[in-house]
Amino acid sequence: MTALAWVTGIVYLGAATCFVVGLHQMRTPSTARRGNLISASGMAAAIVITAIVLLIGGEGDWIGWTALVGGLAVGGIFGAVRARTVKMTDVPQLISLFNAVGGGAAAAVAIADFLHRTAGIIVPLAASIPIVLDVLIGAVTLSGSLIAAGKLQGTIPGRAIQFRGARLVNLIVVGIAVVAGVLTILLPHNPALLLALLVAALAFGVLMVLPIGGADAPVVVSLLNAFTGLAVAMAGFVIGNQAMIIAGGLVGAAGTILTLQMAAAMNRSVLSILLGGFGAVAPTGPVIEGPGSANVRAVDADDVGIQLAYAQHVMFVPGYGLAAGQAQHELADLAKVLTDHGIDVKYAIHPVAGRMPGHMNVLLAEANVPYSQMLQLDDANAAFPGCDIALVVGANDVTNPAARRSGNPVSGMPILDVDQAKAVVVIKRSMSPGYAGIANDLYSDPKTGMLFADAKKGLADITAAVKQYLTT
Repeated sequence: MTALAWVTGIVYLGAATCFVVGLHQMRTPSTARRGNLISASGMAAAIVITAIVLLIGGEGDWIGWTALVGGLAVGGIFGAVRARTVKMTDVPQLISLFNAVGGGAAAAVAIADFLHRTAGIIVPLAASIPIVLDVLIGAVTLSGSLIAAGKLQGTIPGRAIQFRGARLVNLIVVGIAVVAGVLTILLPHNPALLLALLVAALAFGVLMVLPIGGADAPVVVSLLNAFTGLAVAMAGFVIGNQAMIIAGGLVGAAGTILTLQMAAAMNRSVLSILLGGFGAVAPTGPVIEGPGSANVRAVDADDVGIQLAYAQHVMFVPGYGLAAGQAQHELADLAKVLTDHGIDVKYAIHPVAGRMPGHMNVLLAEANVPYSQMLQLDDANAAFPGCDIALVVGANDVTNPAARRSGNPVSGMPILDVDQAKAVVVIKRSMSPGYAGIANDLYSDPKTGMLFADAKKGLADITAAVKQYLTT
């Protein structure tokens, strides 16, 4: 072993250690920033040592080096600028774009390796199997993540998009991918077969994500993130790079675990989510039937201000509507007014609140909400009975008591037990249902008051009312 190879191995080992430590640090919000920096440092070290190896080894021509340097410059500048300028509400679609880039880059590595092999010769199984898996997973991730980003951004309708015969088309596309992949492994080197696999995988990624409704967005983003990790790991096997194998394996494992946890938070299997259905019809108008459409008690900002001013324990329940309305700062301002006057304030965070895993925690942290005030599902449910008032801002299906009954789309889904609080106020623009398409029993509860307003304006009006009553 040469000195350079020894140093490279040590740096890769150090990078892998940084990935593991960084991932461990990302488990909690208070250490996540440090974990991100540690992981980024490991990746930077891996990139630098790889460039040194290529430079000393004299590998590549001017075209390759131009592409490498240009790619590093464009990617580095884009990443730095977007990370500093992206709105917190736009983070989910940026994550989806990162997933797309990761999957596409991994697939490109496998394709390049395959094309450089000798024509007409059977590729060894140790190389052909990772190549096929890399192209398959990477291409599905690329196209699927682009569709997910479009849905999150609003350029593609967020509802489930389905068409007659879609599942038959899916079976045909999967069949083509499987046949092309198997033949690529067994037959002599043939770029046409790999191209067929690539096209089929890209088509399947589109067909897989289109029929998934907006309520399943957090699970889909997490699943595609896992796919990105697997694709990177396969690329590592293709070119024999241990750092890529370890990094990809960690991302794939973490993404898979998170996907399963998110699916469990909705009491649904990953397969049922991929098959679509939940959120197949996006809410478009007011509810005219069901228990949530009768006996609704409307309140105004002054009513809510009085309740909050005389409360001792308050629980905020933020949801997708808060994220869409970009009202996290208004909610934090209201909390500060209350806490400054000795009122205890907590935030109940459902695992699928927002549009990606952890999205609500990020939004609240951006508004300088202390981590100690954010309660996850179990802790929040234990605290609701002692709350004087629960203020729900844009959360719908995750607060619906109908989940405790059988025979409806949210049956069995773990929910926030908002109805256990002594009083409830819901800020909502209309009586339209959530992505499950059913009425929310919470809205007709006698203890619930409905404030029909945009999240940002409604919270600003409540804050003004609270200030008035607390200073008089």
